[in-house]
Amino acid sequence: MNKLTHKKTVLALLSALLFMQASAQAPTQQAPAGASTKGVELKGKVPVNPQTLKVQLPKPQEAVLKNGLRVSLLEDHKLPTFSMQLYFNGGGLADPADKRGLAMVTASLLREGTKKRSSREIAEQLATLGAGLSSSAGPASGESTVSITGLSDNVEPLLEIASDVIRNPSFPAAELDKFRARFLAQLQIQRANPGFQAQEQFMRAIYGEHPGALVVPSEAVIKGLTSADLATFHAARYRPNNAFLIAHGDISLKDLVQKLESHFGDWAKADLSKVSLAQPKGPEKARVLLVDRPGSVQTSLWVGSIGIERNSDDYFAVLVMNHILGGGPASRLFMNLREDKGYTYGVYSSFTGTTFPGVVVATTDVRTEVTEGAMHELDLELQRISNEPVSDVELTNARRALIGRFALSLDSPASLMGNLATQKIYKLPADYWDTYPQRVAAITPADIQRVAKKYYAPGRLQIVAVGDARQVNEVLKKYGTVEPATPM
Repeated sequence: MNKLTHKKTVLALLSALLFMQASAQAPTQQAPAGASTKGVELKGKVPVNPQTLKVQLPKPQEAVLKNGLRVSLLEDHKLPTFSMQLYFNGGGLADPADKRGLAMVTASLLREGTKKRSSREIAEQLATLGAGLSSSAGPASGESTVSITGLSDNVEPLLEIASDVIRNPSFPAAELDKFRARFLAQLQIQRANPGFQAQEQFMRAIYGEHPGALVVPSEAVIKGLTSADLATFHAARYRPNNAFLIAHGDISLKDLVQKLESHFGDWAKADLSKVSLAQPKGPEKARVLLVDRPGSVQTSLWVGSIGIERNSDDYFAVLVMNHILGGGPASRLFMNLREDKGYTYGVYSSFTGTTFPGVVVATTDVRTEVTEGAMHELDLELQRISNEPVSDVELTNARRALIGRFALSLDSPASLMGNLATQKIYKLPADYWDTYPQRVAAITPADIQRVAKKYYAPGRLQIVAVGDARQVNEVLKKYGTVEPATPM
């Protein structure tokens, strides 16, 4: 799709949304009892028309290098820029059981020195080119990612540096020591944060010993890692036949492949060990876990359960349900606990999902003295979205917001590349993003009620609270037997 057609696609989506908003004449529907919004009026809107909002996103040009590296290019000549992302099958989920965090540290130190460049030389050369190079891997992620950005005129020298960094990192012991010191100091700060403590406890409650539970690596693992450990992981996972590359920008596929063959063509393949993990079972019963924080003036609350995989058939129903429940400042949770009751500065719900089921969760930090009221309203909203159909106004507004956000993202190279990566990683249909607006618009109140009942079922909810046990213990007993959380 050329740039004019792409621009028309975006404008068509936005124009349709703005037209519907401006011409809406539907009568205002009253919110159900129990969800006062202190006079805030949510006006009715004309439904989103799936036919009007059809899109066709730019299709990548694709090639495969002789060493097996798969290449996808989103060619775009609007600006003289170039972006590239390499995805390696081997994030934290590929870590050895006794070294959870190895992939994260390996990615963090990738650009801190090679066999012919120091960390400082890499930084200076990238700065001279006006380019950026970063790498990351989450402790519970499926992939390690390297991202590169720069001007299209500088693709050749940029790829030369990138090739050296990706293929020949030296993982200097001095740089590992610096990283270790920074990480351990930051971990102390994080562990003093009640919200972070609640997150760690919640993830462990959901996943148990499964690697998906890991929010950050343990101190013991970070202290024990060596440069040799990083080099071994890199040699095993950073291989061309274990990766795919997505590029975007002012370059032709022929030119890109030629340059990639020049800098990455002799990158050797390797026999790869398969990353195989058991699917998490999730919690067997509802639980209430309390982290005592004597004298705390606030309580951090996390309430949720195990959710969906990214390629689940329930994805779009959960997406819309989550937006209505707690996806932003117009959501039920926000309007209730913040705008109406004044219990908190912010309250949200979210969901995740990768190659294994993620979580669905509602989170907030409230003043200690209103913990009882906040828990009551959280429970009320979870029950309400499970037991009562959402109103036509809420559903229409949610569809509009989600489709509008998607439309705005289409002019972002990072979003286009991220969409393509998601499609490849989770083996989604070829037309997945083309039909995104219709899939959102097709969700019904019955769909939302069904997934809310399934994933926020009371019999599987995990409630995690971090606060002053002396003041909140009795409050939490209303929701189950309170168990003291095991220290991390």
